[in-house]
Amino acid sequence: MKGLKLFAVPLVALLAFTPRTEPVSGKLKGPQVDCTIPNTAFKAGERVSFTVYYNVAGIYVNAGIATFTNTLETLNGKPVFHIVGDGKTNDSYDWIFKVRDKYETYIDTVTMQALKFIRNVNEGGYKKFQTVTFNKAANTAVTNDGVFKVPPCVQDVVSSVFYARNIDFSRLRPNDKIAFSMFLDNEVYNMYIRYLGKETIKTKYGKFRAIKFKPLLIQGTIFEGGEKMTVWVSDDANHIPVRIESPIVVGKVKIDMMSFENLRHPLTSLVKKN
Repeated sequence: MKGLKLFAVPLVALLAFTPRTEPVSGKLKGPQVDCTIPNTAFKAGERVSFTVYYNVAGIYVNAGIATFTNTLETLNGKPVFHIVGDGKTNDSYDWIFKVRDKYETYIDTVTMQALKFIRNVNEGGYKKFQTVTFNKAANTAVTNDGVFKVPPCVQDVVSSVFYARNIDFSRLRPNDKIAFSMFLDNEVYNMYIRYLGKETIKTKYGKFRAIKFKPLLIQGTIFEGGEKMTVWVSDDANHIPVRIESPIVVGKVKIDMMSFENLRHPLTSLVKKN
């Protein structure tokens, strides 16, 4: 993905590489495709923050933070979740590679489908601003650069993770693959995750019972491609990411959930807080 640099990793890792609920485009309802999924995992007012650690030569350095907030608003007469993901490097790391990223999505509260996406990034001097409006009736995405055909149920990089948090993981068996489609940089990416099962993991925040999976990554400026990244989400009704690890072109990156507010459900997956 052109332009996605090191500290876009927390946003891309948390948002882009997440599954649809089924390995097909949706459930047929007459000539249309029904992409609706009930939201049982989160509510408006939720705020979750992550710390980004960069490892080179065997030493992890606290390099940046990523925060996601969720408010209830109205867009074109429809109630929507307005979700904002902010990523930034620490001041002490800015001289190496300065990042100030902001991703926004507006999700229909009834269908959990993305209606609008905004990307405003500044990554080591690379700047990009893009607005995407999804026309679900016509299956198109309207961007700064034109109109693009997209498949039914396509998500943006932010909406995909919130949509995916409602997956019933109990339906899956280890090594099951779940396909999904994502629209980014005027292209549709057909990807998947591989479900690996459940395990207990220790993070900087604490010890969690977690659901583990590996996403298929697109080879690009940072990632090598293939199933190199590992993601753990809380094994409770919230399904919030608690750790992400991945090798990158130089070194490794590790992202840990470090704070949260207004979760919809108790964080029962937390075994012990540090």
